[in-house]
Amino acid sequence: MTWQPELDELRTRETFAKQMGGADKVKRQHDGGRLTVRERIEGVLDKGSFHEVGGISGKASYDAAGNLTALQPANCVFGRGTIDGRSVVVCGDDFTVRGGSADATIKEKTVMAEQMANEFRLPILRIIEGSGGGGSVKTIETTGRANLPGRVAGAAGYHWAAVNLGAVPVVALGLGSVAGLGAARLAASHYSVMTKTTSAMFVAGPPVVERIGQKLTKLELGGWQIQCRAGAVDHAVDTEEEAFACARRFLSYLPASVHATPPVTPYAADSTRHDDDLLKVIPKDRRRVYKMRPIIETLVDGGSFFEMGQMFGRSIITGFARIEGRPVAVMAGDPYHYAGAWTADACAKIIRFVDLAQTFHLPVVHLVDCPGFLVGLEAEKTATIRAGVRVMTALDQCTVPWCSILIRNVFGVAGALHQPPGRLSLRYAWPSGHWGSLPLEGGIEAAYRADLDASPDPKAKLAEIEDRLNKLRSPFRSAETFWVEEIIDPRDTRKLLCEFVHLAEPLLTPGPASFTMRP
Repeated sequence: MTWQPELDELRTRETFAKQMGGADKVKRQHDGGRLTVRERIEGVLDKGSFHEVGGISGKASYDAAGNLTALQPANCVFGRGTIDGRSVVVCGDDFTVRGGSADATIKEKTVMAEQMANEFRLPILRIIEGSGGGGSVKTIETTGRANLPGRVAGAAGYHWAAVNLGAVPVVALGLGSVAGLGAARLAASHYSVMTKTTSAMFVAGPPVVERIGQKLTKLELGGWQIQCRAGAVDHAVDTEEEAFACARRFLSYLPASVHATPPVTPYAADSTRHDDDLLKVIPKDRRRVYKMRPIIETLVDGGSFFEMGQMFGRSIITGFARIEGRPVAVMAGDPYHYAGAWTADACAKIIRFVDLAQTFHLPVVHLVDCPGFLVGLEAEKTATIRAGVRVMTALDQCTVPWCSILIRNVFGVAGALHQPPGRLSLRYAWPSGHWGSLPLEGGIEAAYRADLDASPDPKAKLAEIEDRLNKLRSPFRSAETFWVEEIIDPRDTRKLLCEFVHLAEPLLTPGPASFTMRP
């Protein structure tokens, strides 16, 4: 007597499960330019590292004698694996089985994947296509009743999805049509990626939206340009393989959970590196723009800058980088968009990014060029000042080490938010630094209206006043009174940032943040 018959049945069930929705559905997936969920999991994890959990769960068929004849697997595949040798949880939707419909989902699998990541303190990678365990009108017929939202395991899955934002790194890849709860799971992540031609995300798809009089294709409704510009998705790529590479790279900067500190990569110290181009990168004419990203690339370890959310809140640049192998969170003003002024979208982007740095203990490097909040009718319509107040709160709650480099403009309330208030942070100014309560442009006419009206040559008088005030607002005048601590040679910035990350390292304390990560 042996257990070989039972082992044979196990292998049979595993074979059925790995056939997914069947050869015709797999072909349809490939014909649509998309990989299957199992191909995706193998593509993103280290080769051969996937250990599946619940692989033979699904809906089985039996003959009259009770023998297994077929098995339709659940359309959720999850388990553990490694990325660059580090353990992760991965959970993927199988679109070949009923198109990701809730009718073919065992919702407890998604819940367990999230719980496993939380309890074992592991990053979780969600591969999403379909509703992600969400609703389907066919469920009414198959269950004989209408689902009351919140009374099913899917809601528990989203609960854990939200909880994990404050516990472990969460990456979500939208690799097809993503709707309903699937869209919520994609958005409830620290970093999300979608493919440009084969994916779309929406609360409800085109057939539903058409009922309210909007006839749109999937891409018109929720394609990458819509979602990346709206800030619902962080990045878009051409291929699924590129999405896998993005996920792997994002995770390389972060600890496995909030209970550890970011991993340090071996790096040959080069803090004495000087780049003479930094002396001429900022134009003397303040009306001229310059490119901030090359400055970032010069100051951080070569090739280490990993930008996130490039199409959203474009007056602020955010991303991870390394300085002498140590991960940092980089923020920088981008004068190419609104001259670097903070919009409501930019404020939302900053809040989320500061929360991310706080959650996973990354020191912040802020390259400052901010002429203030955006002004005008559009700024008022989008409640920019309320968004700015929320930035104040985020910075006030932030406790990670912070270093600001004042590159050019620092004006108004938004300018004041270049560093957290009420605690020590390092601050260095370039000679190009230019600051005040508000820019002179436009302000002189209001403040000196009587003098200008009384002058026989108002234009010459305006130039005279402007010249006088510009001399008074020299950064060296601020340094005299210690209103700015240090004015530096721009070529020394790399050296000082290297010193900063070493000073910061002992202060990075593992453990949950004092507040929950805001999606």
